[in-house]
Amino acid sequence: MIFLLKVKHENFEDIIMHDEHLNEKSLTPPSGGGGVHDEHLNKESLTPPSGGWGVLCPATVANIVCGFDVLGFAVQDPYDEMRIKLTDSPGIVIVNEDEFNLPTDPEKNVAGAALQAMLDEVPEHPGFELRIRKHIKPGSGVGSSAASAAGAVVAANHLLGNRFSKEDLVRFAMNGEKLASGVKHADNIAPCIYGGVTLVRSIFPLDIVQLSAPPLHVTIVHPQIEVRTSDARSILKQQVQLKDAIRQWGNIAGLVAGLLKSDYELIGRSLEDVLIEPVRSILIPGFDEVKRKSKEAGALGGGISGSGPSLFMLSKDENIAKAVESEMHTIYNRLGLEHYTYVTTINNEGVKLIN
Repeated sequence: MIFLLKVKHENFEDIIMHDEHLNEKSLTPPSGGGGVHDEHLNKESLTPPSGGWGVLCPATVANIVCGFDVLGFAVQDPYDEMRIKLTDSPGIVIVNEDEFNLPTDPEKNVAGAALQAMLDEVPEHPGFELRIRKHIKPGSGVGSSAASAAGAVVAANHLLGNRFSKEDLVRFAMNGEKLASGVKHADNIAPCIYGGVTLVRSIFPLDIVQLSAPPLHVTIVHPQIEVRTSDARSILKQQVQLKDAIRQWGNIAGLVAGLLKSDYELIGRSLEDVLIEPVRSILIPGFDEVKRKSKEAGALGGGISGSGPSLFMLSKDENIAKAVESEMHTIYNRLGLEHYTYVTTINNEGVKLIN
């Protein structure tokens, strides 16, 4: 049986928005660069407040092309910074130390929503002060909301004596993702908390599987537009043809097998999406050319990171990853679209606490 796609948005201009409020402090490239992220962050900002802890919360790539809502991995760069401490008064206090103007009301902040879900299961009713400095731009497609939600619950759990399991922390942090996108999904949250590559076998009940992977270099380009996760979800097909589903299942199984076997060729062949990418790619300028030129430069493959607009490519070594970055610059410079790039690797640690 063939099902037809009914798109809720006939005009995609209300989905794609050029961002006029760029955080110059965290996203301005080094002098003379073409949009390369500065990896040398201010180390003084990592000093935790008295009695508290500093937190590094990594960006994540969700879906890994074919694994919509089930696969993801954490990266070394970029990452958010937080500082958290217990307070004498119950409740959650959030202080922003960046220029993104995100809500400080805990009920409207993804970190606050995640923390509150945890506090609902803590009988002592403690209080927390959370200071957030984001380097992962909201709406970038590399897990900005997940970094906030995951970082908050991991750090709070440490202050509470590590009474909750990692699976519990994922469960709490998904409340932040629901606030951000309207859906509880864990493909960004899980790798942010567990580190490395993760498979979400099930959400209800929650079942997270950590996957081993060979050394991989990741090239990410973030065109300076915003694609809202909720909008990017709203245009997806609700039914698919069985033949497409079968092909997608084969790619997911092939990708997992390729990772476990360190089979780069199998990984590359499996980085194909016949369900989500054909719909979402029209929201991202230059998508087809970036993908084609990146593979010509030697990349194993790649696609949309999460709901976009960021794109990612996987490579076997750093030289190829940098060649891919060069192709990305060439394409977006020609399109006249401001963009930022990262050449990084998989982060096997996840959220990191700094004493």
